[in-house]
Amino acid sequence: MAQETITRRGALNGVDLDRLFGTIEAVKADPALARFRFKTKNTWVRGGRNRTEVEGFHGAGQEVRHARPFVLDNDEPEMLLGQDEAANPVEQVLHALAGCLTTSLVYHAAARGVRLDAVESTFEGELDLRGFLGLSDEVRRGYERVRVHFRVKADAPEERLAELIEAAKAHSPVFDIVTNPTPVEVTVSRLT
Repeated sequence: MAQETITRRGALNGVDLDRLFGTIEAVKADPALARFRFKTKNTWVRGGRNRTEVEGFHGAGQEVRHARPFVLDNDEPEMLLGQDEAANPVEQVLHALAGCLTTSLVYHAAARGVRLDAVESTFEGELDLRGFLGLSDEVRRGYERVRVHFRVKADAPEERLAELIEAAKAHSPVFDIVTNPTPVEVTVSRLT
């Protein structure tokens, strides 16, 4: 995160600037602190429904447990043979992308001294089920494209907002995950 000269300290946009810049300095001094490993555990419930639990992660050289486990449910809408009891996985991807881009935008705005009053966004992903259903090898199984639109109320000119959006895209881990190939290793063993 580019650190510009900020004369005010405290919080901006709900971000503790002293902690933010302190973290940046700590990682500069010890790059090993930047290594994180996130993990989840998923269990099939029935049909298209499954549940993911998030209990903790490894970061800053230590194992960290969340104050409480988080539970994320996945299901499919009825027209895709589910019970429509939760967002489906491709909707969850849009949720993750929205959360990460928004957080990146807010943190970079705070680091650059830009006060945000409101941020809203819409995310649309287009997908052709022929790939998932195995009806065509020429059709991508995932999103063909994703459209994102931000609406921002801030004390900054349009050019500055455009710079903040570019910074959010450039530094968002989830944006990187969905826009660049990520090696994924999948293994299987028998459940007893």
